[in-house]
Amino acid sequence: MTGPSTADIARAFREEYGRAIAVLTRVLGDLDAAEDAVQDAFSIAVERWPGEGIPPSPAGWIITTARRRAIDRARREAARPVKHAEADLLYPTSGDAFDSGAVVPPEIPDDRLRLIFTCCHPALAPASRVALTLRLLGGLTTAQIARAFLVPETTMGQRISRAKGKVRDARIPFRIPSPDEFPERLDAVRSVLYLVYTEGHTTSAGPELVDTDLCSEAVRLARVLAGLVPDDPETTGLLALMLLGESRRSARTGPGGELVLLADQDRSRWDRALIAEGQALVRRTLRWNRPGPYQIQAAIAAVHADAHTFEDTDWAQIVALYDLLFAADPTPVVALHRAVALAEVEGPAAALGIVDHLDLERYHVFHVVRADLLARLGRLTEASEAYATAAARTENAIERAHLLRRRDEVRDALR
Repeated sequence: MTGPSTADIARAFREEYGRAIAVLTRVLGDLDAAEDAVQDAFSIAVERWPGEGIPPSPAGWIITTARRRAIDRARREAARPVKHAEADLLYPTSGDAFDSGAVVPPEIPDDRLRLIFTCCHPALAPASRVALTLRLLGGLTTAQIARAFLVPETTMGQRISRAKGKVRDARIPFRIPSPDEFPERLDAVRSVLYLVYTEGHTTSAGPELVDTDLCSEAVRLARVLAGLVPDDPETTGLLALMLLGESRRSARTGPGGELVLLADQDRSRWDRALIAEGQALVRRTLRWNRPGPYQIQAAIAAVHADAHTFEDTDWAQIVALYDLLFAADPTPVVALHRAVALAEVEGPAAALGIVDHLDLERYHVFHVVRADLLARLGRLTEASEAYATAAARTENAIERAHLLRRRDEVRDALR
């Protein structure tokens, strides 16, 4: 019987990366030291696990091994005996609580949530808060985060490095903020959780359409956050949005793993329990009468969930909700998605007139939408080119295969 492959080990580390970084940041008090230690633990696992197997508690093993490597590193770098004493005080080796896997102290709701709040400190620029937390919590690569922000990888790498330096130099504490500090932190924390979920919902790269572990982690943390601020409508709206998105997960791919578009999904496979919970949360936010972007997006998802078929969708209501969303969040991406809904109400020509004026050249979904609208208008040569451009701009293998199939179908129709 063969042991786990390097890919299996990498997957285990990816699943436990956020927890390991969060716990080690609390223990070591340094983000860079935590990342270095986890990387050291990964190198050791690649050597040992193929022969020994993946341990029953991968998180406990990773955290314990990483912590010990951090101790070794601190002692190697110690230039004087007093530094050894300091290392012993900082990283005591006796009574190691991590071997059991019970790595979250009971007085803290969640180390990962505490890491998010640390990275979302107001001393950091808003974009840096989100990027840093995606790197540390989700274990996303700099390239993946850059694609989520639609910026070059070098720009994102510099942004993350500056943010980590700011956390270190400003001695930003690793803790859940007090209630009076919540308002200034919540928006950034919600943005982080939403982007973590978005990355999981359709991964920016790799062989799978969905990263189920990342989606589940985002939903779990959103539940924890909603429990901390039960009367905050936007946090409730965010949780509703995630639950309604998760309700469609099993219908988004076919038997061979191929992408299934919303119009073609078997709605009997949608999770009705998640839909009911999400819609109940949407109704709850309506009672507060303080609409915000996450609540409006959740309301749009709830309208989709109400329709028994694609043709039954109340597109006029969805367009009206997108009008509200654009007023609250006037971005090109919102305008793009509004145009998709508008095409179902006023036709593809009206939608294309909007899309062609959006500055979203780097965003592959922009080219997907253009291709679909052009195909519906019979402009097949342009549609084929747009599908090819969209395929070239995504590194998700499932999406790329779907887009290349659509390109080929449009080309065949030209013959």
